[in-house]
Amino acid sequence: MDRLRLLNRALQAGLIAVLAFGLLVRNVSVVVNALAGFGVTLVPAVLARDRDLLLDPRFTLVVSIAVFLHSIGMVGLYDRVWWWDHLTHTFSATIVAVIAYTVVWAVDVHREDIHLPPPFTGLFVLSFVLAMGVLWEVAEFLAREAAIRLGQEPVLILYGLDDSMFDLLFNLLGAVAVTLFATTRLRHWGEELAAWLDRRLEAS
Repeated sequence: MDRLRLLNRALQAGLIAVLAFGLLVRNVSVVVNALAGFGVTLVPAVLARDRDLLLDPRFTLVVSIAVFLHSIGMVGLYDRVWWWDHLTHTFSATIVAVIAYTVVWAVDVHREDIHLPPPFTGLFVLSFVLAMGVLWEVAEFLAREAAIRLGQEPVLILYGLDDSMFDLLFNLLGAVAVTLFATTRLRHWGEELAAWLDRRLEAS
């Protein structure tokens, strides 16, 4: 686990380096994405400190990898490496699927009046990931149009409708991988989350 935390710190340092590069070349999109990515990597520590919710270091590492890959993609890899966008979308969809599956399973364990069969849970996760992917594509489009109208540099990259369709396809790929191969681990995390919810309710 110490090695995982060390790797996470290295990725955070990488994000700071990307941020510094963005400031040096005065690239707003690089700066914004690196800063946002670094903020995401701090969320697990904030949850542990303020909410006593300890996340698995393996999950926090995957989150850090995803935001790091996206941030360095903004430096130029999205334009130069044709598969980089597919890689980052698959990673991001995997994280969304992990969170969705864990939360749904925690609700199933926490609430005695709710029972969600595993097939339904898997279908819900797939639908949720696709819905989040659509919302992200819409947000990318609106953010780009707003930036252009304001005469600013867009902070998100949008290549067209075909690219958006491929993004959704790789989002689905990441979600399918989670529902097929990670359910045992995610159910365990869901049970831990349910136990945390029980402790919070008892404390209140």
